[in-house]
Amino acid sequence: MTLAHDLAQDLAAIAAEMASRTDRGQPADYIPELAAIDAKQFGISVCLADGTQLSAGDSATPFSIQSISKVFGLAIALGRLGDQLWTRVRREPSGHAFNSILQLESEGGIPRNPFVNAGAIVTTDAALGHRPPKEYLAELIGFIRTSAGDEDIHIDRAVARSETETGHRNFALAHFLKAQGNLTNPPDLVLGAYFHQCAIAMTVEQLARAGRFLAGFQRLIAPERVRRINALMLTCGHYDGSGEFAFRVGLPGKSGVGGGILAVAPGRASIAVWSPGLNAQGNSLLGTEALEMLARRTGWSIFG
Repeated sequence: MTLAHDLAQDLAAIAAEMASRTDRGQPADYIPELAAIDAKQFGISVCLADGTQLSAGDSATPFSIQSISKVFGLAIALGRLGDQLWTRVRREPSGHAFNSILQLESEGGIPRNPFVNAGAIVTTDAALGHRPPKEYLAELIGFIRTSAGDEDIHIDRAVARSETETGHRNFALAHFLKAQGNLTNPPDLVLGAYFHQCAIAMTVEQLARAGRFLAGFQRLIAPERVRRINALMLTCGHYDGSGEFAFRVGLPGKSGVGGGILAVAPGRASIAVWSPGLNAQGNSLLGTEALEMLARRTGWSIFG
């Protein structure tokens, strides 16, 4: 049996198992456009080093990638600022909810990492520079399309509008960051870019291909930066559930409240999974379980 044959059987078995689950979590209810999504959906896709891509379930259904976009935004910010970015955002797990303001206030307006919302807002501000948001978003979409090898990736305007209308906590974070001197641009400008970034829609097939540079299959950014992004995905990619995800799955991964997770087995595979229902930490409930099953079946955990 070949690796692809065995993997295809694994993905089919995982998709069948996820279809049978009755506890599917709850879609994000604080963004109206996401609250209405059918929680019965599940998709998974894997890209291998030899170019093979295998998928199962609702793998061709677009969904809002939300905070997974922070990985690509971080790559652009590091390309523009390099290690100067780390003077404005730290690299430590937060232990708090992704949208918490408590830690930000107690630590002088320096976010714990670039994947909590406050850190992503700072990272977006850094990537934005002194450009109009439209230019940054064009660069970001271009980067994602290049990494995925697919021009059919776009921003879902309805989701972006929904986030703008209900993103009061993110406005609070941005204004606090500005008050602490950690935003260069006006909060409204930064959040305009940030909300549209989070509203990028992709399928798991597109997302798995977009993660190939993190698995070492494409040379889009310096290998040293790939290692650093993967390290942050492992330690901070699932917010206050990051330790649990590392314990259960053992792969660098970044979740989004749209129900997606991008995970990488360095040198082996880029993996995307989607199921809209979330657990208490805001991560895909079935997506996490599916990745745990996949890591166990393939032995891809970085911990052996």
